[in-house]
Amino acid sequence: MDRAALGEFVESPRVRNTILAVIVLNAVVLGLETSRTAMAVAGPFLMLLDRLCLAVFVAELAAKLVAFRWSFFRSGWNIFDFVIVGVSIIPAAGGMSVMRALRILRVLRVISVVPSLRRVVEGLITAMPGMASVFALMSLIFYIAAVMATKLFGGAFDEWFGTIGRSAYSLFQIMTLESWSMGIVRPVMEVYPYAWLFFVPFILVTTFAVVNLLVGLVVNSMQDAHSQESNALTDEYRGAVLERLAAIEARLDLALGQAKGGGGEPAGGEGERHG
Repeated sequence: MDRAALGEFVESPRVRNTILAVIVLNAVVLGLETSRTAMAVAGPFLMLLDRLCLAVFVAELAAKLVAFRWSFFRSGWNIFDFVIVGVSIIPAAGGMSVMRALRILRVLRVISVVPSLRRVVEGLITAMPGMASVFALMSLIFYIAAVMATKLFGGAFDEWFGTIGRSAYSLFQIMTLESWSMGIVRPVMEVYPYAWLFFVPFILVTTFAVVNLLVGLVVNSMQDAHSQESNALTDEYRGAVLERLAAIEARLDLALGQAKGGGGEPAGGEGERHG
């Protein structure tokens, strides 16, 4: 099998579906390995299945490397698969028990196999520049709020607001709305009755404004990626239709030419006979 045929084979839907099935099987096996009961009953068999799944992943990557050579690394998803499988090989080769937990990273390969998950990740990556600006704005707001909270409430609540770091962590808890009222704000208001004038605007700005802005950026990026994909499919369909129309037109021209040529010969022969 030459490299072109091997490349078509490893990129075929049949191989992709097989790899997806192996990924799911490997995820189930790795989950069962966390069960003491399952390991006591079928531990060696589960370990064998895990090694077989790893062998399938290595064989797939080896086939792609042979088929595409250095162009294999031009695709970010190929590099992603290469790193994931490479990291999962390290514990098997070195026997490091602590690193064995990294084998679960192989399940992430389902992202590169399933197109819908790839679109989600690509949408997140596309939104990174805008997300960086939002994170910078959030960091600025947190720093200002942490300094203010430390100066305002640090004297009476050293555990929560004694330092800028503690204040930032407490404010992060408040932003996530995790026990923010009964756990932090109300105890603070018992000492500082007007503390709500600080915490309520902070929640409105961070939780309901900045975080929703971050979500909006991700959704907008995913919509753009979906629109680009739809436009690409439309252009591909339009090109196929135009090719078919061109083929039909060529056939019609050929048929008309043959008809004209066939109709002209008898007329010429009759003229020769009269002559």
